[in-house]
Amino acid sequence: MSGPLNSGPRILTFGCRLNAYESEVMRGHAEAAGLSDTIIVNTCAVTGEAERQARQAIRKARRENPGAQIIVTGCAAQIDPAGFAAMAEVDRVLGNEEKLRAESFIEDGAPRVAVNDIMAVKETAPQLIAGFAERTRAFVQVQQGCDHRCTFCIIPYGRGNSRSVPLGEVVRQVRALVEEGTAEVVLTGVDITSYGGDLPGKPALGQMVRRLLAQVPDLKRLRLSSLDAIELDADLTRLIAEEARLMPHLHLSLQAGDDMILKRMKRRHSRAEAVALCDELRRLRPDMVFGADLIAGFPTETEAMFENSLKLVEDCGLTYLHVFPYSARKGTPAARMPQLPMALRKARAARLRAAGDRALSRFLDAQVGHTASVLIEKQEADGQVMGRSETFAPVLLPQITGGGAVGAVVAARITGREGEALTALPIEQALSPAA
Repeated sequence: MSGPLNSGPRILTFGCRLNAYESEVMRGHAEAAGLSDTIIVNTCAVTGEAERQARQAIRKARRENPGAQIIVTGCAAQIDPAGFAAMAEVDRVLGNEEKLRAESFIEDGAPRVAVNDIMAVKETAPQLIAGFAERTRAFVQVQQGCDHRCTFCIIPYGRGNSRSVPLGEVVRQVRALVEEGTAEVVLTGVDITSYGGDLPGKPALGQMVRRLLAQVPDLKRLRLSSLDAIELDADLTRLIAEEARLMPHLHLSLQAGDDMILKRMKRRHSRAEAVALCDELRRLRPDMVFGADLIAGFPTETEAMFENSLKLVEDCGLTYLHVFPYSARKGTPAARMPQLPMALRKARAARLRAAGDRALSRFLDAQVGHTASVLIEKQEADGQVMGRSETFAPVLLPQITGGGAVGAVVAARITGREGEALTALPIEQALSPAA
């Protein structure tokens, strides 16, 4: 962020896709409340570094916008409201439940700190947003909170226990977005594979997705955010095999590839189960591509244990990695375990990222000569257009007319790559004699 604010709210978002969704909800509430010269900082608490970056952004926002109101919210603010309220730069602090309420942005008589007991929240109210600045893709919240207590994770204390948005409300939200021109929807939450456990009849995620696709036939593409590897239900597995509108790109919450570390993390899957899941889904959908979250340098991790995680990149056929050096979060069991030196954690994280870079390069190189369905997202300054393939790979195409408008889905032949992006030609051009 740079330069002073002129009018209207500005949102600084850290962390997950759910935060991105909630930032759009807050934008709508703040605009409706007529807030001007306001900066809303939506924080993340997944690592100490994420919290440090948020505090740094708050200080920078105040330096560059001395007259603006600064509202801080998100997981870090939910967990440590007093710490953020003590910052001289902060005007108000809102909890994760309060930030989604329209009345929280009405300034008359508003308390400086409004943060409730997140564990007491039993329901997730559906939030209808008017649309995203990025019109081609939107996130839709279907679930909130988490009932699991992984030893490294502080997020349940910022998000509360698991609660689901009823299917009818999910359909209403997605249908409204599609009617406004959104081509691709990403279903998101803290632990979306636990969807439905708190609803009447306990509908699983697969059942919800099947009904959603049936009731919104004009939705072009659907993606799922991070999935717990042990919780995929049979209906969801069948959908992955059968439903073309469900994109063949899944991000798995794996965290580690060593059974002892997984046990100490209090994860519920084994290494063998993770590998078997990837093998089975790739058998059902040969074009399936996997991303994964992996933590390097968890307490007690030996070199041999780390090597098991490193080998998971190849054994599971992972393509997109989100790698984190372990970050001790106060109040979690792992923070009381014997800690590894930070330099070692960072070195192991670098090795994991390097393995991920090699895997991504192999994947991109293997796409050359194949066809892809590319959702056009934006036009570059040089006239090219940029989009994403079914497998979420970025794709650059030459300037195209007719069906090449932002939001269109274009059939293209992959011709090469530039860095981490593929290059392509629309099928018509790729097959013409001049091409």
